[in-house]
This record gives sequence, C-alpha cells and structure tokens, in this order.
Amino acid sequence: MRVRKRNGAEEMLAAHPEIVVADPTAWKGRWHERFGNDRPIHIEIGMGKGRFITGMAEKNPEINYIGVEMQVSVVSFALDKVLEKELPNVQLLHVDGSALTEYFADSEVDQIYLNFSDPWPKKRHEKRRLTSPAFLKVDQEILRPAGEIHFKTDNQGLFEYSLASFSKFGMTIQQVWLDLHHSDYADNIMTEYEEKFSTRGQRIYRVEARFADKTK
Repeated sequence: MRVRKRNGAEEMLAAHPEIVVADPTAWKGRWHERFGNDRPIHIEIGMGKGRFITGMAEKNPEINYIGVEMQVSVVSFALDKVLEKELPNVQLLHVDGSALTEYFADSEVDQIYLNFSDPWPKKRHEKRRLTSPAFLKVDQEILRPAGEIHFKTDNQGLFEYSLASFSKFGMTIQQVWLDLHHSDYADNIMTEYEEKFSTRGQRIYRVEARFADKTK
C-alpha cells in the first residue's frame, strides 16, 4: 500500500514504544514475554493501515497479533487505530516482511495472514510474491508445526499462482473461497483495499492452507 508521506510519522512511532517495537530482534523467541502471556501469536505481513489486524484483535482478545509493515506513514495509521481501540494484544513492527526469521524463532508463530499482497505479475518478479517458495520456506520456519496461512486477494492470477505454490510446497489446501463476499463465510474482517475493491464489484478470493507437520 503506497500512501503519501505523513508528517511526524516517525516521531509518532517513537512516542509509543509499548506498541511499536523499536528492536524486534531483541524479542526473537520471547514474544510471549513481550505480551505478558502465553496466548497464540498471529502475524499479518503487510498490514497496511491496520484495519484488519485491529479488527481481529478486537474480536479475538484471546489471541496476540503482530502487524508487519515497511512504510513508516502506513504504520502510523495503524498505530492510530490501536490507540483508539486501546488494544493490549497488538504489537506493530516497522520492518521488512522478507526477514521474518530475524524477528521470530522457529515455531514461535501460530498463524500468518497475507491480505492483498502485491501481485508482482511479471514472471521475472515471481520471487517477490509473498506466496513464492522462498517466502513459504521462511513462513514454515517461524510457524508452529502444521501452522496455517490465510490469504486474501482480488487478483485472480495471484490467487491461482498461490494455490499452485501452496500445493507444490506440500501444503494442505483446507478451504477455498472463489467469491468471498457472496459466500456464507461470516467471520470476514475487511482491509482498506478489500472494501475499495468490493465496492467496485470485484471478486475477492480467499484460501486457508496448512503446512505439513515438520515434527513428523
């Protein structure tokens, strides 16, 4: 998500170290200490302005959520939502989502959300897709045994690529929605992009995929 630079965004993030983690590498393997409990940890890679992750955190207080986003201004908008809703179960990371093993230990994360990731449609950019084998390898390392990825997109090409990528990686495709907003799925929380695409009448695709149990 590309947004105009927000004046004072860096200062906003620095003013709330209790929410925006200044040095996430220091918490690798210790995120339960950071949250002060042993509840499951779910992360969203590329959280945008935080509508999804704060909505999930509000709905599921028994789960700890970590939002990962590279753009300072975007993180600041997510911070606004966390502060407004007073969510103790959300932490924000202003980091590169491709380096997750620097911030999370093996099997430390319970679930990963990928929402409306950049499709990188050109073949030469395949390795940049968040559902490419290289990214899935990293995800599998930080996820618990048989951990899951929940993926949403409006891009049919990326969706079809992701289904194939999950399958080739040996993952189990648990559920697939070819038109999420015209289905009986009742627990959907929309992202900012999703609402925009939906109002245009675009179809939203969703899949839940599980890794093989690496302990077996």
